[in-house]
Amino acid sequence: MDIPGKELGAFLASRRAKITPQQAGLPTFGGNRRVPGLRREELALLAGVSVEYLTRVERGSADGVSDSVLDALSRALQLDEAETSHLSDLARATRSGTREPRRRVQSQVRPSIQRILDSMGTTPAFVRNGRLDLVAINPLGRALYAPAFDDPVRPANLARFCFLSPRAGELYPNWDDAADTSVALLRTEAGRDPHNKALSALVGELSTRSREFATRWARHDVRLHSTGVKRFTHPVVGELALAFDAMELPAERGLTLTAYSAEPGTPAEEKLRLLASWSATVDQAETTPVNDRA
Repeated sequence: MDIPGKELGAFLASRRAKITPQQAGLPTFGGNRRVPGLRREELALLAGVSVEYLTRVERGSADGVSDSVLDALSRALQLDEAETSHLSDLARATRSGTREPRRRVQSQVRPSIQRILDSMGTTPAFVRNGRLDLVAINPLGRALYAPAFDDPVRPANLARFCFLSPRAGELYPNWDDAADTSVALLRTEAGRDPHNKALSALVGELSTRSREFATRWARHDVRLHSTGVKRFTHPVVGELALAFDAMELPAERGLTLTAYSAEPGTPAEEKLRLLASWSATVDQAETTPVNDRA
């Protein structure tokens, strides 16, 4: 990952490029524009700051940038909630003398959290950290994400699986959306924790080994990923459309619990039952001593 000041400037420039003068409510007078998005002077006008001031900010100097200025930039650029929060995170990390302690990337959960996961017998569920390591998972969740555990590296990592495993394209029928989401979540975490060496190492690895990742990383997109629908093509039960809900664990800083569910009475609900049955059969076979097998 780049230094925070450079990240701040790159993020602002990427958001300027995404909004046209018409979308921003500015008059257009025809003629050729060298850039499709807002010019720096147009953003300065909309945000009520000088061009010189905005230039300093885009060059990575956030000293003296108040919350009111950040709010004005967010409104002018029509940022969504995730983008607004990311801008704030980048500005805070860039300000001199405000380096915060590194967020610890946890690799395990308390036993009580694992017990909660295991009690969710009909619901695939897992706990991940900000760099998308699966730090805990229940049996049905492991069955759903079985291809992600082919890689012997532990903890299993959803971003590494998405971009480096050929099986990701099989599990995710809409691979592009899964890839976009993975990178946006890593970008969001990088804003929260820009000095995280483990996250930097993962981003460096994926940028080197995957052009698809590097291209998406350069877009500076961020995203909140709290609820929605995810589609799978599972090697055992076939296509599944599952609702997901992601909840941060207040007592476990940086950890998020994600659970999947199916609409009652749908084929997905029946397939989850089949997947649970298959998972139980596999688990039993793996734990039965060889001499006891027929």
